[in-house]
Amino acid sequence: MLGYRLAMAKVVIVEDDLTIRTTAIRALTERGHAVASAATAMDGLRTIVAERPDVVLLDLGLPDLDGREMLRMLRAIDTVPIIVITARSDEAEIVRALDAGADDYVIKPFGAAQLDARIRAVLRRTELRAAADSAVVVGELRVDASARQAFLAGAVLDLTPREFELLHYLAVRAGTVVSKRDLLTDVWRLPYAGGDKTVDVHLSWLRRKLGETAQEPRYLHSVRRVGVRLSAPESLG
Repeated sequence: MLGYRLAMAKVVIVEDDLTIRTTAIRALTERGHAVASAATAMDGLRTIVAERPDVVLLDLGLPDLDGREMLRMLRAIDTVPIIVITARSDEAEIVRALDAGADDYVIKPFGAAQLDARIRAVLRRTELRAAADSAVVVGELRVDASARQAFLAGAVLDLTPREFELLHYLAVRAGTVVSKRDLLTDVWRLPYAGGDKTVDVHLSWLRRKLGETAQEPRYLHSVRRVGVRLSAPESLG
């Protein structure tokens, strides 16, 4: 399963307002996060390079440089998730910040619980993207997204593009029951309209190539009236 870094994140706050900065530091520290801060864009960039945080909270109204310009500079050197914190609530401003590279935003004034939830949500999305871009290993099954190849006990599986996408989607979510509705929507990119048969047929083909059946599953386990779960055989731990 994906190991979300939800218990603690390393956070850098770039905010010139001392009251807001101090309040945010205290609230996030109380929730278990490690927090560093800066009051200007230039100090913020130096802190981010030095600290290598999991997420950055960036105020747009900084005294030495417009926050969007700092966003662009940071995006040129790092892919760290950035949550914009701003008093500018108009939609056009928010869109410009997102287009400049922000991953999310919160509007001042904000509560500590909302800020913490935004951080956790951004980290979840970041880890899902990382898992989608890297090889996923479940037991003796290895699914490599970059090479678009899957291996079972070291042997290459001869999969169609759709079978690979289906296997990769399930492998990234290993241990989790995935509904057929989600498979049809996310793998086939089709609206759900009772298309269970399409999913069932592809799962059957995939099972055959994994050397198993629905009656004697090893990796693909059907959960009646819910969906399917990919997990390592018990014999492999």
